[in-house]
Amino acid sequence: MAMHTVAVLALDKVIAFDLSTPIEVFTRTRLPDGRPAYRVRICAPTPEVDAGMFTLRAPWGLDALAEADTVIVPGCAETDTPVPAEVVEAIRGAAARGTRIASICSGAFVLAATGLLDGLRATTHWLAAPLLAARHPEIRVDPDVLYVDNGQILTSAGAAAGLDLCLHLIRRDHGSAVAADAARLSVMPLEREGGQAQFIVHDHPPAPRGATLEPLLEWLEDNADQNLTLEDIARRAGMSTRTLSRRFREQTGTSPVQWLHRARIRQAQYLLEATSHPVDRIAFQVGFGSPTAFRDRFRRVVGTSPHAYRSAFRRPDVD
Repeated sequence: MAMHTVAVLALDKVIAFDLSTPIEVFTRTRLPDGRPAYRVRICAPTPEVDAGMFTLRAPWGLDALAEADTVIVPGCAETDTPVPAEVVEAIRGAAARGTRIASICSGAFVLAATGLLDGLRATTHWLAAPLLAARHPEIRVDPDVLYVDNGQILTSAGAAAGLDLCLHLIRRDHGSAVAADAARLSVMPLEREGGQAQFIVHDHPPAPRGATLEPLLEWLEDNADQNLTLEDIARRAGMSTRTLSRRFREQTGTSPVQWLHRARIRQAQYLLEATSHPVDRIAFQVGFGSPTAFRDRFRRVVGTSPHAYRSAFRRPDVD
């Protein structure tokens, strides 16, 4: 069986972490008989690439994309820079030949420029997801997952999610045993529980400074642990539930109950990180009527369970 060739595309302002991830993961992967599983080539539209802190000399040009089995597009620090026409053409040409194309982090913006993500679900770093969705409404942007596999076209979230993507590709190509060995070399679990939602700081939806609801939002934050209904919140605001809901959505972009749920989850995240309180106790501390309801809401918002979140983010000084 011919060795699988991975072409890693390096563009100006490439993010060094995103660039090095596929290089390290794929070059270290071995088949059961000890042979290398992949051949990795660094490709660029120019002989030298500005990588920010250093200048990269790429051994291969864009024509190497035509010979690759997989093309990896790392993120770039500047998403406003237009993608060179020859890069767009090279990626489209590779895709037309059936080559697998995958992006890491803001590399999704490069794929978006080629049109290959049109009509597909895709992801990118959670900070950049709103911008990707705004620029390319034809893409179904999912900011909560670590990666999206559409078959030929894949995208991943930022930073360490590139590792998740590469390990997923290895498992697709060579099975779980080879992927598990690659994961051990990377000191990574083969599968991480939850998506990138667990790494997002869920601030409450902002209200404009001086907005009429600002005092109410402060009161909700201070009383999130109480058993509050929409009627209770409307009574505090001195308006009908219908008027409250309309003004709330106008000023915060969400409903009063959804805002309250997010405030409770944010408080729960703090308690899971900073205390040793049992999960059931935290559920009641932050205002949920039952531990089951808390666990369900926490998983929907954060993308993982309270126990898994605590294991990942608990402060080392907490007994």
